[in-house]
Amino acid sequence: MPELSELRREIDRIDGEVFRLFSERAGVAEQVAAYKREHDMRVFDPARERAKVADAAERAPRDLATYAQVLMELLMEASRARQHALLADAADDGTLALVERARAETPELFPRSAHVSCQGVEGAYSQIAAERIFRRPSISYAATFDGVFRAVEQGAADYGVIPVENSTAGSVNQVFDLMMEHSFYVVRTTRVKVDHNLLALPGAELSGIREIFSHEQAINQCAEFLSGLPDVRVRVCENTAAAAKGVAESGRRDVAALSSLPCAGLYGLEVLSADVQDRDNNYTRFACISKSLEVYPGADRTSLMIVLPHEPGALYKLLAKFYALDINLLKLESRPIPERDFEFMFYFDIECPVAAPEFSSLLATLSPLCQEFRYLGSYAEVI
Repeated sequence: MPELSELRREIDRIDGEVFRLFSERAGVAEQVAAYKREHDMRVFDPARERAKVADAAERAPRDLATYAQVLMELLMEASRARQHALLADAADDGTLALVERARAETPELFPRSAHVSCQGVEGAYSQIAAERIFRRPSISYAATFDGVFRAVEQGAADYGVIPVENSTAGSVNQVFDLMMEHSFYVVRTTRVKVDHNLLALPGAELSGIREIFSHEQAINQCAEFLSGLPDVRVRVCENTAAAAKGVAESGRRDVAALSSLPCAGLYGLEVLSADVQDRDNNYTRFACISKSLEVYPGADRTSLMIVLPHEPGALYKLLAKFYALDINLLKLESRPIPERDFEFMFYFDIECPVAAPEFSSLLATLSPLCQEFRYLGSYAEVI
């Protein structure tokens, strides 16, 4: 039996040969790219790739067939990416050209003031987020998240601010579902610390409260506190600030709202219990959306919506691309597509500077893997 050191030297020798052949293969791929340019051919040839993957399984020992297929798929992916780069071939839908045009046309500085649409009423967390993103926003309020999307689409507002996820309660599913229905781009994101307080009219006491109003997310984030009030009925409303306003206008001292501390002063309420959320590290992430694409300097995050083919390995192939390009995946969310049984839209947030060559390579090679592909914007996050 050879010594371990000898076996490792043999593996190193084989690896050296593998990488020599890999470089040789890349050189031939360049010639293939030149031929395709001369004959006006597409880089992606699905029939050719299927045949190569099947052949890899046939050539390998039976117990290594699956690994051989994975290896061949990675080789084909590397070859395809190389050919795209050499041909400067953008994605089929023109996304890369769209991004480059937006980068050239977007001002260097993010606007300090703008007309912004938020869901809810005065004091909503969306308002707090808007004031963090813009120094002097002129804010109008929509009754629903759909109203915010429509205000931006129809030009009634320059921007909209919507919550997308919470660190304890997860994604705001209603917003993600609306993303499929509306046309928009993300231009900024921010995180807002969420501290829920039980607010009521002056003179009210906790023992006398019979109903508590708030948004569904806030109710979920305060589940432990609410479980200690078994005789209290919890009611869902459209917004935490709207809950506070409703309690103030009710004139009743047996109702309360889970809302932000600023809403207490805003609506003349008192704090019965402070910081009642289950966890102190409770943050909500908000997205600022616009009608047209704006890509500001420093953009290092990108959001994508993708429908994948309903076939084995489709998601794996996409994730392998992120891995191959060393692009960090920040979020992966799936939502069912309405009126399409058992089909899902995948939402990706990735971390990669928009000026990086890996970003261009990603956009130039995504379409062949996707049944549907939609670019939602590149942006920076305001902390």
